[in-house]
Amino acid sequence: MKLRKTLIGLLAGATILTSAGIAQAAEITLKVSHYLPPSHGFQKDFLENWGKELSEKTNGKVEVKVFDATSAFGKIDRQADQVRAGVMDMAVGLNGIPRDRYPAASVIEMPFLVKYADSGSETLWQLYKEGLLGSDYNDFKVLGLFTHEGGLIHTLDTPVRSLEDLKGLRLRTPSPAVSAMLESFGASPVGLPPSAIYENLQKGNIEGLVTTWDLVNAVKANELLKYHTDAAAYTAGFYFVMNQKKYDSLPEDVRAAIDEISGDTLVGKFGDWWNKWEAAGKANAQKHGNEIIEIDDATRAKWQASVQPMITEYLAGLKDKGVTDPDAIYNRAQELVAEFDAKYHAGNK
Repeated sequence: MKLRKTLIGLLAGATILTSAGIAQAAEITLKVSHYLPPSHGFQKDFLENWGKELSEKTNGKVEVKVFDATSAFGKIDRQADQVRAGVMDMAVGLNGIPRDRYPAASVIEMPFLVKYADSGSETLWQLYKEGLLGSDYNDFKVLGLFTHEGGLIHTLDTPVRSLEDLKGLRLRTPSPAVSAMLESFGASPVGLPPSAIYENLQKGNIEGLVTTWDLVNAVKANELLKYHTDAAAYTAGFYFVMNQKKYDSLPEDVRAAIDEISGDTLVGKFGDWWNKWEAAGKANAQKHGNEIIEIDDATRAKWQASVQPMITEYLAGLKDKGVTDPDAIYNRAQELVAEFDAKYHAGNK
């Protein structure tokens, strides 16, 4: 009985992925962690499918073991550190937590820059490929970088229809860049991990949050929220990284398989995934009878203009964090977003 309990404890929060059609036992087990529930799309659509693909392409040589937020390895602020230390082989994490860890990459989070997940993800990945993100991810084998859809402002009792409505509101923020945006609007940003959102909303410690439809659904916040302001005000950046020494130690065919299903191939999938995840979150809010406030393009442009001084100040501050030319990164990001928007969303203008 004691042995059984020990085994159950070791496996708690972990999912082992292999190809069902392959009978041989795997020679290599790779561990990957993330900070969201096992039911989330990060696991069900992204990591589980990635693991199955890797198993198939290596003829069962590799299995992937996923550790989610319910495991001891699911803390949002430890994802990259666990990979760096070799505790995990790979991890998916949020760039903004801990703060200032990836200052060059934070440029993608400038207000009103990214409206769509596909454009944002491809832009962030291209910035990395062009070497514009400096030393941000030097410690890792980078398997992919991506962003979510343009985020919303979700509130309990105060509908946000204008910038004036934001003044004084305590809102959960995912990153320093978003915090700077909220402060420029007169709101008070509060840093919290996703796991703490529901309780702090319930207790009134925060009056809302800025995030995606997907996350408010994942943490069941739609039960408490009443208003959702869709301004596509910001995005957040994410990473999927691997321990470089672990990658280098793998057989050549396994490294080739990892490369084949990562990078460009993987990043190109996030647009459709986020569309699916966002649709589910929005439907859940509508089910709860919440009001959705749509911000039109003209109003969004005015909001964007009002935040330009904050963008200038934020970019200047990145130089103190070791970013050589943040303005060049931002200018290139704007060019790339425009290119990808034209490629994927020409009919949405």
